[in-house]
Amino acid sequence: MHIEQALAIRHRLVAFAIFLLACVVYLPALRDHFIWDDDLYVTENRTLTSLDGLRRIWTEPTVNVQYYPLVHTSFWVERHLWGLRPFGYHLNNVLLHAANAVLLWCVLRRLEVRGAWLAGAIFAVHPMTVESVAWITERKNVLSTFFYLFALLSYFRFSPPENENAPRHWRFYLLALALFVCALLSKTVTCSLPAAILLIVWWKRGKISLRELLPTIPFFAFGALFGAGTAWLEKHTVGAHGSDYALTFFDRCVLAARALCFYAAKLVWPAELIFIYPRWHIDAAQLWQWAFAIAAVAVVAMLWILRKKIGRGPLVAVLFFAATLFPALGFVDVFPFRYSFVADHFQYLASLGLIALLAALLTRFAAMHRIVVPIVGAMLLWLGALTWLQCGVYYNLETLWRDTLEKNNDALIAHFNLANLLAKSAQHDEALAHYAEVLRINPKFFEALANRAGVLEKTGHRDLAGADLMQALELARAAGEAEAVAVIERQIAGLNATGAPR
Repeated sequence: MHIEQALAIRHRLVAFAIFLLACVVYLPALRDHFIWDDDLYVTENRTLTSLDGLRRIWTEPTVNVQYYPLVHTSFWVERHLWGLRPFGYHLNNVLLHAANAVLLWCVLRRLEVRGAWLAGAIFAVHPMTVESVAWITERKNVLSTFFYLFALLSYFRFSPPENENAPRHWRFYLLALALFVCALLSKTVTCSLPAAILLIVWWKRGKISLRELLPTIPFFAFGALFGAGTAWLEKHTVGAHGSDYALTFFDRCVLAARALCFYAAKLVWPAELIFIYPRWHIDAAQLWQWAFAIAAVAVVAMLWILRKKIGRGPLVAVLFFAATLFPALGFVDVFPFRYSFVADHFQYLASLGLIALLAALLTRFAAMHRIVVPIVGAMLLWLGALTWLQCGVYYNLETLWRDTLEKNNDALIAHFNLANLLAKSAQHDEALAHYAEVLRINPKFFEALANRAGVLEKTGHRDLAGADLMQALELARAAGEAEAVAVIERQIAGLNATGAPR
């Protein structure tokens, strides 16, 4: 009895330590303001201001940018509690992330993974998670992962993965299914949960019986339904279509492999993190671009061959990482691909697999060499310091865009948004310089021409403003953007009216 009490106290202390660690390294995020897309999700989202808006959040899939009603409901509650003060929104993101780190430790401890506590601690402080935590819009990630991990724990209570003949408690099955639906209603990348369950069963038993497969069918069905709905909304409502997405199947294979290698490398060495990474030129006809696919296949093949010697765990961790990342690898078009094919927030959930593997390897190595404290302490201190500094990048829109351009000067949307920000604060010369950079990168970006015209008009260059507007009008018409054409025509009419003789 005394041993059980001691273990219980120890587990509470570990959970508290992981939770506290996450909260401490994310203290700078609590000072951050609203940034990009937070206007669509929070500050200018009219559905958050009324009871009818709450109804529309659930019953009208296209009323918001994406149909994630649990996320928008959380924003609705917060909007009525503390209005548009960003502190409360950031605090909830940080608390959810801290809870996720503890839940990861619980899941891995339940699965008897070596170094489970270290995996939770690494996830708590890893800088690759900053984009999901410090960016209010990415409540999607922290909330969906919270439900995902709880669903996994509940499913283990229903059907222990290490014991095929254990009695089943169906109330936990229903709870797991309900939590899974909540995860999907927060972000559909969690649709990989049933595949993760089967991977874990195979890891523990070496086989997947029909008895284990059948209960996952409703999970797969819900995942496919919600996933298809999100894909449709991304294409038809969010705008993930057009020439930027014109990739062949083989191009997408090349892209997927390169993205996998990119995310794995950033998890191991999280240097030079950028809000918008350079957009790769993908061309399957260039043989060198297949090197990433060869490397990815080689890793999986090697782990398969060595599974009897080193165990199935490493292979399962890698397959979990790849399967969970699948929706963001390029086979499904999502709007951010217009600017970059990769983003830190895409791998928030998927990172759990590789972090668990890295923690297990580090724990084993450190134990063998009796240097656990120095190695673990130095690593967590380094990761925590990087996370602390990275939170400052998200302080406000200007710091975000300037940091992005310092690391990726060809980030078109960063130049454009910074130019708009500078124009609003009457910093006209610098705004014009960034509009020029936008047009250097993409001469057909008619929005930049139209906005630059506004700055030129204010600075007395009416002829140049008129020329920009006429060019913007021509490009908008060629692109078939009827709404933009109407806006530019009104802008031209306003320019002509102010210049007419009296």
